[in-house]
Amino acid sequence: MGKVLVVTGASRGIGAAVARRAATEGWTVVFSYVGGTEHEVADVLTGIAAAGGLALAVKADSTSEADVACLFEEAARLGRIAGLVNNAGIDGGPVRVADLELAELKRLFDINVIGYFLCAREAVRRMSTARGGEGGAIVNIGSASRWLGAPGERVHYAASKGAVAAMSHGLALEVAREGIRVNCVSPGIIETALNPPERIAHIAPTIPLGRSGTPDEVASVVLFLLSDAASYVLGADLRISAGR
Repeated sequence: MGKVLVVTGASRGIGAAVARRAATEGWTVVFSYVGGTEHEVADVLTGIAAAGGLALAVKADSTSEADVACLFEEAARLGRIAGLVNNAGIDGGPVRVADLELAELKRLFDINVIGYFLCAREAVRRMSTARGGEGGAIVNIGSASRWLGAPGERVHYAASKGAVAAMSHGLALEVAREGIRVNCVSPGIIETALNPPERIAHIAPTIPLGRSGTPDEVASVVLFLLSDAASYVLGADLRISAGR
């Protein structure tokens, strides 16, 4: 059995791109989904199989301890868990802070922050050399909005991604000597469901390269951070935003 990569929220967008690329680079991929349709999940699985890769989809809510435990148990059946990409998230917008509903604010932080901690906790328990593991790598998907603030539409989302950046840095230092490298990538305007065409058209003129990015462009950086080529990269937060 080969090395296994767990990717959360990979039925579409950046997560799906990471899952597909990882499979072509020799990883066995186990990915979770909640909001994605069965067609989207099947499309990712079919694409990976057609390329000769191996993948398993598990319906799991990253805010549920039981679901996260099940996700990692399923992954462990396929081989040694050597990587985690924390990707599942929501944007919660657009909404101004003055109009935020408490329930939605809590839901956003549960998914974007608590979910990352639950999955990272499970990954560390299995990968840490201090706990009998063989090491590995964790990549958390952040957002360039943590620097920009996303005023008028996604301040709460930006704040949640600021928490992800802080968590990534702290965890990187905590487990560095246990064989685990932790890093973060912070995408800008990427062509996913979080950025509908009208939003991209509005923001594109403010991007130095003059265009939005693609999920594959983010996936390539994520796979670099998971690879041995990034063996001396620890606690980094790589901004993938074309200068914005």
